[in-house]
Amino acid sequence: MYGTLFYDFKFKLCKGIFGILHDLLISVETITFYNAPIHYFYQKFKIMKLVFATNNMHKLEELQAIIGDRFDLLSLQEIGCNEEIPEEQPTLEGNARQKAFYIFTKYGYPCFADDTGLEIEALNGEPGVFSARYAGPVKNSDDNMKKVLELLAKIKNRNARFRTVISLVINGEERQFEGIVVGEIINGKKGQSGFGYDPIFQPSEFDKTFAEMALKDKNKISHRGRAVQKLVQYLKMLELNND
Repeated sequence: MYGTLFYDFKFKLCKGIFGILHDLLISVETITFYNAPIHYFYQKFKIMKLVFATNNMHKLEELQAIIGDRFDLLSLQEIGCNEEIPEEQPTLEGNARQKAFYIFTKYGYPCFADDTGLEIEALNGEPGVFSARYAGPVKNSDDNMKKVLELLAKIKNRNARFRTVISLVINGEERQFEGIVVGEIINGKKGQSGFGYDPIFQPSEFDKTFAEMALKDKNKISHRGRAVQKLVQYLKMLELNND
């Protein structure tokens, strides 16, 4: 009798132990099973960090408004870069490339940089790549606009365009994007918003200068907005290809 009871006890004990082990295995499998989609979900929707290689806070604000919250835009200050970024090339494309590779090489972050020029038809494309320092190395916007208006004072042809080139560098590989908006240079400054030449540039088919437009309206048609939209589309494509 006691032998039978002892055997029955051992049987139930072993059965219980194996049951616990079985439950544990199922739990491990369940955790593994559910962890995979959670990890995938995190990877799929985590925000990519990108450095925008500029010290111009107006540009940073404008770009963040265009990009939205899909990407985490880092400033140079946030990555500890306090030095002046070199831009010594004779073209917008060259300057954008030089700035982007400077940050990528020195700090290791995925990075994009832009260079923008105002190209005036009657001035043979000037100020172009020298737009920021057209009136001198101080890079004063009022002085730059004053010089442009003086040069165009007796010229009827006021046709001009803004052109932006963005250089994106990820893992040492570069891709460039261009945005253009055409318009004209008006006779005097109008508006308080924007920066650079915005108060004297009126885009075609509009009766306002960039400086008179709300930021969201300007971003829909601006040279920088168009270049950034191409950049964002490319980044979205990279995300889909990495899924």
